[in-house]
Amino acid sequence: MDQTEILAQVTALFKRVFENEHINVAMETTADDIDEWDSLNHTAMIGEVEKHFSIRFKLKEMLGFKNVGDMVRTIDAKLQGA
Repeated sequence: MDQTEILAQVTALFKRVFENEHINVAMETTADDIDEWDSLNHTAMIGEVEKHFSIRFKLKEMLGFKNVGDMVRTIDAKLQGA
């Protein structure tokens, strides 16, 4: 799976968690870009991503996420076994 495929799956998770089929997510997307992205939805999103990809983020990794791209790259690294 490459980062484009990961982003597509993450986008589908965003649409479900935020209950908004019109959300467009790109690597550069930040919480400021999505009205529904508050702390509660952020926590739910992290949980859904971890469950979907069967991974666990470390606190340090999550604190380093500046945008969706950071999350996608971390997912990719975890799936590659890095």
